[in-house]
Amino acid sequence: MKEELEKILTILSDAGCGSEEMKTAEQLYRAGNPEALIRYFRKCRCRRMEELHESQRKVDRLDFLIRQTAKTIQ
Repeated sequence: MKEELEKILTILSDAGCGSEEMKTAEQLYRAGNPEALIRYFRKCRCRRMEELHESQRKVDRLDFLIRQTAKTIQ
């Protein structure tokens, strides 16, 4: 049990989850509720996807600036 929990916490950390997210996951794991733990993992995944999409929007804005600036020097 301890090894499995440590593995889960390591993976969450590697995935960019913060200490509060890891604490919540640990509590759900220790409560022995795998369904709730899976739902929580999915919430964490959604947060990471939102962060990814926001990063993509920022890159898109920079790409726009690059194209616009390149047009002005041609």
